[in-house]
Amino acid sequence: MYVEHLSLTDFRSYAQVDVELGPGVTVLVGSNGLGKTNLVEAIGYLATLGSHRVSSDVPLLRFGTEQAMIRAMIVRGAQKTLLEVEINSGRANRGRINRANPVRARELLGICRTVLFAPEDLALVKSDPSHRRRFLDDLLVSLLPRHAATRSDFERVLKQRNALLKSARAGKFSSGHEATLEVWDQHMAAAGAQLLRARLDLVERLRPHVARAYAELTEGPKEARIDYRSTLSGPLTDDGNAEGATAGEAADLAGLSVPELTERYLVAFAAARRRELERGISLVGPHRDELDLILGGAPARGFASHGETWSMALSLRLGSYYVFLEDAPAEGQSPVLILDDVFAELDVQRRERLAGIVAGAEQVLVTAAVEADIPDKLDGRRIAVVPGGIDEGQR
Repeated sequence: MYVEHLSLTDFRSYAQVDVELGPGVTVLVGSNGLGKTNLVEAIGYLATLGSHRVSSDVPLLRFGTEQAMIRAMIVRGAQKTLLEVEINSGRANRGRINRANPVRARELLGICRTVLFAPEDLALVKSDPSHRRRFLDDLLVSLLPRHAATRSDFERVLKQRNALLKSARAGKFSSGHEATLEVWDQHMAAAGAQLLRARLDLVERLRPHVARAYAELTEGPKEARIDYRSTLSGPLTDDGNAEGATAGEAADLAGLSVPELTERYLVAFAAARRRELERGISLVGPHRDELDLILGGAPARGFASHGETWSMALSLRLGSYYVFLEDAPAEGQSPVLILDDVFAELDVQRRERLAGIVAGAEQVLVTAAVEADIPDKLDGRRIAVVPGGIDEGQR
């Protein structure tokens, strides 16, 4: 798979820009602040309907505008598909496929697949569990777009249930609210079980590929491992640490069906009822689970060196790439690889190893402020990013 053409209107710093792309390696070179990351961010947005830099869509609109447009021609094997996404201020985003009637933006999910590496990926290792949960859910939706609804349904139910618990903490909770809470328990247990089952299956697929990627990047003595830790084995703090006596012990959830997980959640909600009413929030559910990153037997977070942290973050992305290849092994189906200003952050050894791994991908898009940071293995077309646009006179 590759992006053949990209057009942006009122997206970030661009009033209008058109870029011709193609298979192989393309390096976007330009000083910081000129907009090279904006170009690859737009491609990533087509794949996930989210930005790797910001949590909301508002910063994506050029200042003073109410709408931005991303258009891209995607080539997947022998098929070409024109994708358009309209990012709106104050109303729902819309999408188009091959200039047909507008559809919900999430109908575009799964058509363009990308794996994006960026300096922000250090947060996958160093920051709180929400970054790792988002990583899993974004990958899950890219692989199986139907889970966009799974994710959305859970978030909607969680919001309603939290509002009810918050009213209890404010002293506005009556006996009638108890029955309402039990109804929302049922909804949240069902939605949470769907999301948890999907995440557990994904982690099983991802685990060997993360271990492989870390070994390829380092060839060191330490092994990388990922494990999923659910609040069904005990409540977790906001930092992903266990609050109770079950610290470090995961429930054996691997073989449980969605109905069985639903029942587990209902039991867990009942056990946590008093504490949830006291705190006014839902303490059990996928929204408080953790993806443990383990390096050489120790948690990567807090124990890994800077270089090891980078290698673990890169391994999560490379592992995702390998999962995509496993999911769609036919020629022309591999995802677009995007490396956004990554090489400037890596030492020479990691640069060379990463370049060697990705160089053979169908399409590799790289951004760099200094062309000398790009390893020779990623030789290919260069495009200069200049104020307000691009200069395609580069080789």
